[in-house]
Amino acid sequence: MIWFLFPVSLIICNDIMAYMFGFFYGRTPLTKLSPKKTWEGFIGGGVSTLIFGFVLAGVLSRYQFFVCPLEYNDELMSLSTSCTPLPLFQKTIYMMPKPLSFLKRSLVLYPFQLHSLLLSLFASSIGPFGGFFASGFKRAFRIKDFAATIPGHGGFMDRFDCQVIMAMFTNVYISTFARVASPHKLLLQVLALSHENREEFLRLLRNHFKE
Repeated sequence: MIWFLFPVSLIICNDIMAYMFGFFYGRTPLTKLSPKKTWEGFIGGGVSTLIFGFVLAGVLSRYQFFVCPLEYNDELMSLSTSCTPLPLFQKTIYMMPKPLSFLKRSLVLYPFQLHSLLLSLFASSIGPFGGFFASGFKRAFRIKDFAATIPGHGGFMDRFDCQVIMAMFTNVYISTFARVASPHKLLLQVLALSHENREEFLRLLRNHFKE
C-alpha cells in the first residue's frame, strides 16, 4: 500500500504547496505553457515536498498495514496485513558523515526514508512537467480544462496529469532500486510456472542443497 499512497501524496503535496508559494510570493513566470506557475512556487513546492516526503515515509513505515501485503489468514479466516516487514521498512542505524558528526554521531531511520528523498526530488522537479505537457496540449486545442467534472478544477485528467509520470517513475524505481527477493514473491513465481518447469525447479533446488 505504501508504494501507492506515498507517490500520490507527494504529487498532491507538491501541487498544493507550489500553489501556495506561488500565490503569496510568485513573481517570476516559470514557463509560457503554464503562465500561472512561477519559480517561487516551483522552488517552494519542491522544498516542502522533500520535507513532507521524509516525514511521511517515517510515519507510514511504522504500520504493517502500509508495508505488508494483503493476504488471507487461515487462523482468523479473514484478510490481514500482518507480516515481518522487509528490511526496507525496519529501523536502521546510520553513521553521520564526518563534516556533520559534531551535531550527532548516528541517526536511526527507516531505509525507506532515504528512498523517499529521491522520490520526493522527482515529484517536485520532473513530476510537474506532466502538468506543463497537459497545459500545452489543452492550449493546442484551445480548451481550458479536459472536462467539467470537478468545478473549478476541470475533469479527472486535470487532477492526474502529474500522477501518470510519477506512477511510471515509481514502477521503474521499485524494479531497479527497491525490489528485494521475498518468500512470498518467489512462491508466486514458482506457482506461475508450468508443471514441467516446476519439476525442473525442484530438481535444481534439491541438487543445490545436496551440494
